[in-house]
Amino acid sequence: MSRRAPAASLPVVLCLAVAVAVSCAGEAEEREGVDLARGEQVFAANCAACHGEAGVGTTSGPPLVHEIYEPGHHPDESFVRAIREGVPAHHWDYGPMPAISGLNDEEIEDVIAYVRELQREAGIIE
Repeated sequence: MSRRAPAASLPVVLCLAVAVAVSCAGEAEEREGVDLARGEQVFAANCAACHGEAGVGTTSGPPLVHEIYEPGHHPDESFVRAIREGVPAHHWDYGPMPAISGLNDEEIEDVIAYVRELQREAGIIE
């Protein structure tokens, strides 16, 4: 004999589903809230000397607009760690990357969004 949930629990389930949907929509809005223009400015001021204008690389640092830095191989968190903590050389022969101080979480998020947009424009990611 199967038991059915009391009718009163259905509204609770629906309320939970709506709450989850609203919560997820809020996360999407936060992601959409990145400022690509600020990301470009912060990148130019802190990253371009080594990684080149528009992330194409220089003799001092690797190109970030390269398939090796696509999200499946280097997720956003790897960029966060590199910015905050620095990173030893591992794919290229440029030497270690020092930590970049003075950037807040929003600026770091904007820089990563800017780099991802450059990768999108180059056809590296969709």
